Amino acid sequence: MQLVHQVRQALRIGLLKPGDQLPTAKDVVGHLAINPNTVLKAYRELEHAGLVATRPGQGTFVMRDLPGPRVEDLQSLRRRLQRWLEEASGAGLDDEAVDALIAASRRDIAMEDIA
Repeated sequence: MQLVHQVRQALRIGLLKPGDQLPTAKDVVGHLAINPNTVLKAYRELEHAGLVATRPGQGTFVMRDLPGPRVEDLQSLRRRLQRWLEEASGAGLDDEAVDALIAASRRDIAMEDIA
């Protein structure tokens, strides 16, 4: 699931684009020291979702972007988030505290949507 999540994140922020080739399963296994079946299963899941396609003898390629805002539109939000994270760090918040604050804020927004 972690590999699938990382590929989806890379698509969402523009690190991967349609036409890009994913590393071979052998390369991923070598870099991450995980079971080859885990990598193959992740690639199959991405293929089942229509995000990648395997071309025999060539590799696995990104087929489409994820739906949602364009990468360019996210850049402004990303810059503001980076400034906020710098503020949070300056205020003494560690990663766990930042994650907790974000989760609480997301819950607050979800509750407002329900009300």
